[in-house]
Amino acid sequence: MSDKIDFQSLSFGMRRMGWIRFWAQSILGVVVTAVLLFSNVVNNNSENQVTLNLGLSITTISLIFLIFSLWQSWLIVRTGRSLSSNARPSRGQTSKLIKRGLVNDLLGMVFGLIGYQAFMGELFIQASSQATGQLSTDKTTITGLEILSVLSNTQVIAAHFFGLCFSLWLLRRIYK
Repeated sequence: MSDKIDFQSLSFGMRRMGWIRFWAQSILGVVVTAVLLFSNVVNNNSENQVTLNLGLSITTISLIFLIFSLWQSWLIVRTGRSLSSNARPSRGQTSKLIKRGLVNDLLGMVFGLIGYQAFMGELFIQASSQATGQLSTDKTTITGLEILSVLSNTQVIAAHFFGLCFSLWLLRRIYK
């Protein structure tokens, strides 16, 4: 009887954490996608601006990992549903699913951090070539769009961090 209660609470916890992870990452992913699309449209229209292409490209790779993480979240919810039925997956299958999401979020964070370093390096070069105390509109001026691109990168890192935290919590819960 106590095994049934444990499986029900584990099932409820997996479904709840899977949905929270899914929606948190979805919201942050939509914001990142909108900023990346806006950055591409505006960067294509401005000819004399220094572009952040390397940072945007690496952030896009991190966003692709985030999309895979959303799919993993959906699989966690499905696994949580199946844990409450009689045909439940084994502990090994469930932990393998969660570990795959864990590795995915780690890789997404690594690419996000590399993209962040690329952004900051490019912005440092622009800032160091600016004339001090003068207002100018040349190509070395740091724009709000560039700062917004850095913000989108930190949001994709935060989304992967949330996924990482939820995956670690679920792994702890499975092996408890």
